[in-house]
Amino acid sequence: MAIQGERIRVLNDVEPRADGAYVLYLLQQANRATFNPALEFAIAEANRLDLPVVACFGLLDGASGFPEANARHYAFLLQGLADAKAGLEKRGVGFVMRKASPARVAIDLAADAALLVLDRGYLAIQKGWYREIAAAVETRIVQVEGDVVVPVETASGKHEFAARTLRPKLNRLWDPFIAALAPRKPKRAAGALELKSAIDVSDPEAVLAGMTLDRVVGPVKRFVGGETQARQRLAAFLKDGFSGYGAGRNMPEAAAASHMSPYLHFGQISPVEIAQAIRAAKVGDDDDRGAYLEELIVRRELAMNHVFYAEGYDDYDRAVPEWARKTLAEHAKDERPHAYSEEQLAAGETHDRYWNAAMREMRETGYMHNQLRMYWGKKILEWSPSPQEGFARTLRLNNRYFLDGRDPNSFTNVAWVYGLHDRPWQNRPVFGTVRYQSENSLKKFDAKSYVRAVEDLCAAER
Repeated sequence: MAIQGERIRVLNDVEPRADGAYVLYLLQQANRATFNPALEFAIAEANRLDLPVVACFGLLDGASGFPEANARHYAFLLQGLADAKAGLEKRGVGFVMRKASPARVAIDLAADAALLVLDRGYLAIQKGWYREIAAAVETRIVQVEGDVVVPVETASGKHEFAARTLRPKLNRLWDPFIAALAPRKPKRAAGALELKSAIDVSDPEAVLAGMTLDRVVGPVKRFVGGETQARQRLAAFLKDGFSGYGAGRNMPEAAAASHMSPYLHFGQISPVEIAQAIRAAKVGDDDDRGAYLEELIVRRELAMNHVFYAEGYDDYDRAVPEWARKTLAEHAKDERPHAYSEEQLAAGETHDRYWNAAMREMRETGYMHNQLRMYWGKKILEWSPSPQEGFARTLRLNNRYFLDGRDPNSFTNVAWVYGLHDRPWQNRPVFGTVRYQSENSLKKFDAKSYVRAVEDLCAAER
């Protein structure tokens, strides 16, 4: 199947360099060796030019590291890159990894490339790298989208108000994009090239040990990175967890979750591949399929739309809608029955045992069920001295402990707690007309069973 034209953007419209030694692919967002449109495009172009393909990756470290990333995130990333490296080399694609920004590595290696291919992310830091590359590289640059089902600009040319405004647009468009992606075979292997990798990611633990980074939040046993692990988890979910997903997805104790979010965040599995698997599943019904595709495509791509079109998506004054900021300001001095410091929140030292259990799951395993993430965020707003401080705390805790933190979904979900993509509700203390979530929401599932499940998960981490 051909790569859809809407996925392809030419950033530097010049002819490929005639004396180039290879086609270069910057592995940045789509960190996988298969079902990767940018990689398949690079191979197709290399075959046309009779050249090998080299994939490269820039590993940020120390003070220049990726903002808020710690040992937990880097361990998962490096496990995935080890898997990707093995898969790329098996396909005859070279792999070069260096300690530098993705932009710096791409610019340096593009000096000998006939063509540079980029994948695509939507965060401000990623868009900054693409601008830096486009300004410095003189050969042809092509960017190929592989991180969403429907490319963001194709789905909508504006910042969408809510899921209900984006949903019909995606529903009309997504069928042609949920298509198979046949792997191309490189005509020329990259083995003869004398390009050296400064980092051998085949041993991710050794690479991690040599990095300068925050190690207070450490790796977890619950999740292992890589596309191989992602596919195994997806297969297990379809076999044992998908049937009944529509009814059970809001019950954390039932474990009705695919746990794909960390793998999607690090680009270790394609959302299109997941959508195809959901559609082809021999178990489950239309309610299960509809519920899953709503989260995978509509909700996830609403988040992509938000961070792409909204300047300052991590800033309270710009990310939170005006009506919500106004009503929260009007209630900023309201008495708070409970107030906690950020340190108490991180330690799970509140009066609410169920909130504490959710925080513990997040802190010790890097994950929390979506149903509890909403409750968790609303309570931080309620227990913080101001909405601005609550927003900042929620984002810091989210990005520090979640494996899928620092993601478009993270920034969007945190802003949702404060009114983004929502409407005014009943007026009440502290929240004003921003949606409130009480302890009554815990009655929708077996909260005591959830606490026991968290205890077991955390015991497995020791």
